[in-house]
Amino acid sequence: MGARATELSQEDLLCMYRKMLEARYFEEKVVEIYAQGLMPGLAHLYIGQEAVAVGVCAALKPEDLITSTHRGHGHCIAKGGDLKPMMAELFGKATGYCRGKGGSMHISAFELGILGANGVVGGGIPIATGAALSAKMRGSGQVVACFFGDGASNQGSFHESLNIAALWKLPVVYVCENNRYGISVSQARHQAIENISVRAQAYGMPGVTVDGNDVEAVYRAAREAVERARQGSGPTLVECKTYRWRGHHEGDPNQGQRYRSREEIQEWKEKCPIKRLRTKLLAKGVSPSKLEEIEATVREAVEQAVEYANNSPFPSIKEAFSDVYAE
Repeated sequence: MGARATELSQEDLLCMYRKMLEARYFEEKVVEIYAQGLMPGLAHLYIGQEAVAVGVCAALKPEDLITSTHRGHGHCIAKGGDLKPMMAELFGKATGYCRGKGGSMHISAFELGILGANGVVGGGIPIATGAALSAKMRGSGQVVACFFGDGASNQGSFHESLNIAALWKLPVVYVCENNRYGISVSQARHQAIENISVRAQAYGMPGVTVDGNDVEAVYRAAREAVERARQGSGPTLVECKTYRWRGHHEGDPNQGQRYRSREEIQEWKEKCPIKRLRTKLLAKGVSPSKLEEIEATVREAVEQAVEYANNSPFPSIKEAFSDVYAE
């Protein structure tokens, strides 16, 4: 993606549109295969939050790093992950990014700067902080983008990490994806604040809140934070207000309607980040046929990923203990 410029070109926006579709269609297919019992383990879907991952990663360079969460498919795709090894990983196949040992929640690809997803709430925050310290000590010029949710911002690791990152002016951008729910608990029931970005003030760093369903707004906030980090001015806390359409995980009854209303879910679906960008592109003169061509290409790529995963072998039993311990 040729982004990172001050103003996004039409080509940049089309790249973002494609990336957001890859994340959406990939996970719509995961819904199907999970229901068919083809995928072991759990699946926590990112559907509805695509603008955050794509907007942030568009502001990064290829050599920059990210840490992800249990809801990490969108992060992986936005940072350059290939759909085929991603899908193979979900199937537990040897051709997956982690040779089938990571599954949905633990995809990592160091060659792409993806330091790994994490099933522990807030677990990626100190990892990102340590990676930023490493980058600073090595003088690599890398910036680390750290994704986490609203619930994770209550963890001690969040406060300890932001404190030390601000003190040492580490090149890290903390990206809080505020999707309003920590598992089944609404933000209003676990935090007395409305905007999580205000917590940045306690640590002497900038904190901003943006519309997380507007990929351009996310990009602009992330670009400013990334440039600040790269110039040695330290971390920023960027809060992106968004919403997850599915339940906490596939299997959460009625997509989480135990703790939220159908009306609320529908209200947020009407704010779909992909539909929003599509409308903008049409207004900028992009033809409907161009967008339909991209949509068809992405759907075909997802189908090819499923076929690749289906036809891939499972890992050999001899590999059960390989890659488990550092050598």
